Amino acid sequence: MTYRHPSGEEFGGVIGRTVAESTPWWPEPKLAAGTPDVVMVVLDDTGFAHLGCYGSTIATPNIDALAAKGARFTGFHTTALCSPTRACLLTGRNHHAVGMRGVSNFDTGFPNMRGAIPKSAATLAEILRDKGYATFAAGKWHLAPMSECSAAGPFANWPLQKGFDRYYGFLQGETDQFYPELTHDNHFVDVPGRAEDGYHVSEDIVDRSAGMIRDIVSLVPERPFFLYLAFGAMHAPHQAPQAYLDKYRGRFDAGWDVVRAEWFERQKQMGVIPKDTALAPRNPGVRPWGELSSNEKAFAARLQEAFAAMLEHTDVQIGRLIDFLKSIGRWDNTLFVLLSDNGASQEGGPKGVFDEMKWFNGMPEDVDAAVARLDDIGGPESHCNIPWGWAQAGNTPLKWYKQNTHGGGVRDPLIMHFPAGLAAPGASRRQFCHAVDIAPTVLDIVGIETPSVVAGVPQMPVHGVSLKSAIADPEATIARGSQFFEMLGHRGIWQDGWKAVTRHEQGKPFDEDRWELYNLAEDFSETNDLAASEPERLKALIDLWWAEAEAQGALPLDDRNGLALFAASRRPGMPTSRRRFVYHPPVSHIVADVCPPVARGWRMTADIDHPAGKGDGALVARGSINSGFVLYIREGRPHFDYNCFHQHTVVAAAAPLAPGAHMIELDVARRPDGGGDVSLLVDGQEVAAGTIPKLLFMISSTGMDIGRSLSPVCHDYVEPFAWPGRIRTVIFDIPAHERRGEAVAQVRAAMSQQ
Repeated sequence: MTYRHPSGEEFGGVIGRTVAESTPWWPEPKLAAGTPDVVMVVLDDTGFAHLGCYGSTIATPNIDALAAKGARFTGFHTTALCSPTRACLLTGRNHHAVGMRGVSNFDTGFPNMRGAIPKSAATLAEILRDKGYATFAAGKWHLAPMSECSAAGPFANWPLQKGFDRYYGFLQGETDQFYPELTHDNHFVDVPGRAEDGYHVSEDIVDRSAGMIRDIVSLVPERPFFLYLAFGAMHAPHQAPQAYLDKYRGRFDAGWDVVRAEWFERQKQMGVIPKDTALAPRNPGVRPWGELSSNEKAFAARLQEAFAAMLEHTDVQIGRLIDFLKSIGRWDNTLFVLLSDNGASQEGGPKGVFDEMKWFNGMPEDVDAAVARLDDIGGPESHCNIPWGWAQAGNTPLKWYKQNTHGGGVRDPLIMHFPAGLAAPGASRRQFCHAVDIAPTVLDIVGIETPSVVAGVPQMPVHGVSLKSAIADPEATIARGSQFFEMLGHRGIWQDGWKAVTRHEQGKPFDEDRWELYNLAEDFSETNDLAASEPERLKALIDLWWAEAEAQGALPLDDRNGLALFAASRRPGMPTSRRRFVYHPPVSHIVADVCPPVARGWRMTADIDHPAGKGDGALVARGSINSGFVLYIREGRPHFDYNCFHQHTVVAAAAPLAPGAHMIELDVARRPDGGGDVSLLVDGQEVAAGTIPKLLFMISSTGMDIGRSLSPVCHDYVEPFAWPGRIRTVIFDIPAHERRGEAVAQVRAAMSQQ
């Protein structure tokens, strides 16, 4: 007699009436012995020239050693933004096809921009895990709609639901390096250290990565692992330990023209670019260094010092990870991939910014005021980003930046290290390749076929191809077809060494965009526009772009304003769809994207039981030491501090609270001049009042806490400043009529967090 178990489980033995009549069976291992481990390190906003092995004078010895013993690609391309590139990396599909046309904060109402990867495009982690890999993610995620990234979920697009066994990092597009908003698996956790004691998130995520690997290697060493490690670096804020900042003092005083020329010559000498490459002209808005005032030079140089310090600090963390893998005997059989998700950032503007939130709020940087605080740049009391001149230097020899489909936005570093399959260590690989090629390459090297069905869901076609042959032979031909680009209306198409590209101006009809044509085989830096001399070739490429755009799901082209981009987050049931927010503490940390929108003013009511004694602590805290607000008790007295980029408006009660029940109310009414009238009330009686000179549209990228302040907003206290009493409820009431400035600030913030 044979019998089939009701579970339907695949079974290769025999089931009889008794064990004596039966034959047990166990499935064979899915992976062959010696299957490689995989580590993928993703840098952010790191331009083509920023790494030492790509031409810069910034110290990146650990990355340089990888390139010297690995394969350095000089024809690697991305999407020009973070979330889309990461979607390509993890799925092998083009970003429009997987709903990630732009940043995951957006949902435009069309399939190409949902802010989440569909089940029909399984991630590399899902495929590897199904085959027996342990899968770990650490650092930046930004592949879930940010409206879903609160403690309420839904969690369907968080790392653990996208194939990773473990996760430790931050879900949003950026975070403060000293006071990060951390998530462990499916819940928020406190920062495990203080900036004053040397904490930095880059060190933390490497430590956690090593811990996850240590567990699996110690307990089941036969099982390979996949680590996806995405640093916050080199995204703003550029923050590093003081010793690294000190090292770069004065190193960039010669200015971006001199440094860019030096890096350009180094690239030619190192063979990163052909010796006949032309240096692209300055991008519009980049002034010659000599035309800057002394204060502008001092400010710009210090911002670049912070960038360099952060990059070297990141390199050290990568070196620590490599040393760890060597120490446990898992280095020689590890495929180690390192890349950047897009070119250097343009969000610092022409002068650079001390705090990028100013740019989101349409506030020009006052350089003459900023130089008074130069020594704060790169530390906890800055949230800085480099100016255009330094960003273009980082993209040497290319033009334009992140967000653009010209070389400065889409041509980026890629290094692969894999001793078992590598030929000609240190040789450059000049083949055109794209982020969609990474997942197929990993699967090819580890010997896994791309599945046609994952978790019962039929899979869409993979758009990338394997680069394994190029690792084995620097001159190998990669059999790939055309590659299209589209980002924010900027467009491009590559085919057989030719590239057509256009930079779109928002609001301008797409048919009026001016297309350029380049022969990349002879014109690495896209400086010799052949559109006029090759009109037929250009037309054919433009026609191909439209065909690919339709096939890859890029349509409709969309350059609408912020209200349209954020419309989905205001649907009923979304965290910011209401005008009244009622919290029942204790509650988890609340990320910025789901905080009450306070740009219009707000009324906040805290129903509390004040303890005996002073009862000092934070009731509600939003933001950081660089911008935000906090309602707190100090010396027993209610205080409110509104921090507008270190300009503090403080109102405080004269008398301390008596023990017992109280209603603490804060009323902030927006004034016609953009400021706010503040009234602080205790049990219905006004106890203090004041005027905020300017209410910010986008107050901070750091979210909100109730009953404590995980990131200090002012210097009156030290985090976490937990309040010892009981908070029954905290209620925010928001006026109607969203202002256009709020939407503009939200879009700027979301785009910058790439």
